[in-house]
Amino acid sequence: MKQTKKHVDWCLKKAEKELEKSNKHRGLVKIKPNVNLAREHIDKAEHYLKATDLLKEKGFSDISASTVFYAIYQSLLAISVKFGYESKNQTCTFALIRNLVEEKKIDFDENLIRKISSLDDSVYSVVEIRETYQYGTKLSMEYELYQQTMNLAIKVISRTKEIIEY
Repeated sequence: MKQTKKHVDWCLKKAEKELEKSNKHRGLVKIKPNVNLAREHIDKAEHYLKATDLLKEKGFSDISASTVFYAIYQSLLAISVKFGYESKNQTCTFALIRNLVEEKKIDFDENLIRKISSLDDSVYSVVEIRETYQYGTKLSMEYELYQQTMNLAIKVISRTKEIIEY
């Protein structure tokens, strides 16, 4: 069994155990696939993207690192619910997306996945960029990095729309 499949199974079991104790979970739960909810996640992703632009325009590009990340993350949640999963955990979401790619249920460029959540130290992922600017002290993001993250988010949202409407 591949590592991502093991991680997805772990996430499903984690949520199951947590739901036995309370009505909340921090993992993955199998649900009925829901394209309408997937579309709502895309709407939220696009909302975050608009906020990202506004933050940049007003001199808050450091904060835009978080909004661009969440634009991407909402896209991944859209894919998750389209395939019948509710996720309440970022690493579980990333594992699920990778697993869907490995099982050939979705066609999602591996380079995009690496740029979202790096699989190795050679790629500076949007997760790391968000953490650097959210928890660090820099008050602005370099223009080139801002453009790269925005372009990544636009690509991810575009690809996600194709996946959920297929």
